[in-house]
Amino acid sequence: MAHHDQLHRYLFENHAVRGELATVSDTFQHMLANYDYPTPVQRLLGEMLVATSLLTATLKFSGDITVQLQGDGPLKLAVINGNHQQKMRGVARLQGEIAEGSTLREMVGNGYLVITITPTEGERYQGVVGLDGEDVAACLENYFLQSEQLPTRLFIRTGKHENKMSAAGMLLQVLPAQSGNRDDFEHLSQLTDTVKSEELFSLPANDVLYRLYHQENVTLYEPQPITFSCQCSRERCADALMALPETEVDDMLAQDGEIDMHCDYCGSHYIFSAADIQNIRHASAGNTLH
Repeated sequence: MAHHDQLHRYLFENHAVRGELATVSDTFQHMLANYDYPTPVQRLLGEMLVATSLLTATLKFSGDITVQLQGDGPLKLAVINGNHQQKMRGVARLQGEIAEGSTLREMVGNGYLVITITPTEGERYQGVVGLDGEDVAACLENYFLQSEQLPTRLFIRTGKHENKMSAAGMLLQVLPAQSGNRDDFEHLSQLTDTVKSEELFSLPANDVLYRLYHQENVTLYEPQPITFSCQCSRERCADALMALPETEVDDMLAQDGEIDMHCDYCGSHYIFSAADIQNIRHASAGNTLH
């Protein structure tokens, strides 16, 4: 049964443990549409997309989040941008060949994962995650243990479903300020770890939760939609051009006759002619005078 991308929160009535379930396959396919990434890079972007959605709900803030992997390996950069409304986009940049079956460390080399939160109000926050796990989920689990002191488990699945790349995942976390029984958390983690990719990709959340926890009392809350959304626009590109020295913009125009601004995230092209640039400069000068 097909269902749109959603984030579900749930709570165990008899244990001090909360959970989340995120399905992001449509968003994931939008992200991959303009690129022919090697399979390991596709899977990694899927893992990061799931993780970002789960983190956005876990860290509880209003604003933007960026989860970025960077290193000196053949994968130069992988980044997911999102916000508390679960609007997501992502891209990867390669600087070398990536072999089939490459591990996280083989792709990134010496590197790290950076989580940046820019709240609507308040201070920007940045956390650096060491790549001391074999995948994104393991690295983030270590991060939560060190920074939040909250036992946290992530279960992320990526792969083909109905011949399309799909991604989904779950998160379990001990509730803060509660002395939850560690054995309960381990038991629930073991149950969650049995979830199959096919179940996450194709079943509604309540069916997945029933299969995993049918002996538990679980409260499932109203879902939040997850969507692919790019914030690029012609206006933003124009602002970026106006931030450059005029001579540099003139050189670009002289070289190609026009300026083609390309968005890496969604593949959109914004074309500016000499007349366009003149009009933008005129409008900008007018705004400056008032």
